Amino acid sequence: MSEFDPAPESDAAQRRWQEGTDTFGRVYDVALGVTSPTAYTEIAELADCSPNAAKKHLERLTEMGIVRTDHDSRPAQYERNDGYLEWQEASQIADELSIDEIIDRVAALEEQLTEYEEQFGTTDPTAVSVVEHDDHEMVHERMTAISEWQGIIREIRLYELARQLSQNDGHLIPA
Repeated sequence: MSEFDPAPESDAAQRRWQEGTDTFGRVYDVALGVTSPTAYTEIAELADCSPNAAKKHLERLTEMGIVRTDHDSRPAQYERNDGYLEWQEASQIADELSIDEIIDRVAALEEQLTEYEEQFGTTDPTAVSVVEHDDHEMVHERMTAISEWQGIIREIRLYELARQLSQNDGHLIPA
């Protein structure tokens, strides 16, 4: 494989990707899975393409707001932009549900949120200790509850964003 060849080199590499997935698609898929700063050379390896091709596509994804770049590190590092993904999810919710359905969902989520806050005596799930019990089952139950609580907080944020998008014709603020 030459330095500029975006095609996978081996049959094993080709099987990892759906037939017909182009280099941009492979880099995009890998970038969405990157949750911490990762060198473009490692992304290239995961996407089965040359480092130059990966860097070119990662720069395009940065311009689109899909990934963030740390150009100060050597080599440059990239990670997915969770804000972009949340906006994308909220847009999908706004397309699929009416404003009334979104408002009803937020109300139901807020009721669940209040129950967790009352159960644990705080509004911050990160302030709750899960290991203060010796009973393994109790620790597991608390971990599950806190995870669900954090999920509810995220869902409220998504549905509120979806409501704003629906009420403002796809914009976050009125035009």
